[in-house]
Amino acid sequence: MVSEKLRAGGFTEVVATFEPGGTEIGKRIREILLDKSFQQMSPLTELLLYNAARAQHLAEVISTAIDRHAVVITDRFTDSTLAYQCYGRGVDEHLVMAIDKIATGGLRPDMTVLLDLPPNIGLGRNKEINKTDRFELEPVAFHEKVRAGFLELAKKEPARFKVIDAAANSAVVTGEIVAAIEERLRCR
Repeated sequence: MVSEKLRAGGFTEVVATFEPGGTEIGKRIREILLDKSFQQMSPLTELLLYNAARAQHLAEVISTAIDRHAVVITDRFTDSTLAYQCYGRGVDEHLVMAIDKIATGGLRPDMTVLLDLPPNIGLGRNKEINKTDRFELEPVAFHEKVRAGFLELAKKEPARFKVIDAAANSAVVTGEIVAAIEERLRCR
């Protein structure tokens, strides 16, 4: 919805993508990462798989779009890895960032939109749409650590993050996201 509204607002090339996925290799890695039968996956394996998918995503989709001066909107990137693997799983932040630097070459988003929602509400919404994956099986305490991690990242880089209360309906939230992105793009 965000990319459609940006296109309608005059941004001619908007590339909407997601991680892990966005490429055929990334989709296969996503299947492994979300497979409920892999509950025993080590945090390091998880970290490496996310970064492998990200490296492919950059090579096939993001870098070429940036070279064309397209607006790139990706559902998840490095900040998600920090929140989930560092804050949620307890993987050392220096290790997470060292591997990220290899996968991304140090590329950082111009802006991160953080849709903030208490974990119990988010998990409830996922249940309503029958979303069940390996992460949905994690206890609420894990999701609370992830949320705290995201909020800590936003606090460390307030100029890059835009935190939006995701409790509202999707049309309101989409409008806030689009307004924030348009403002950022106008400033550039």
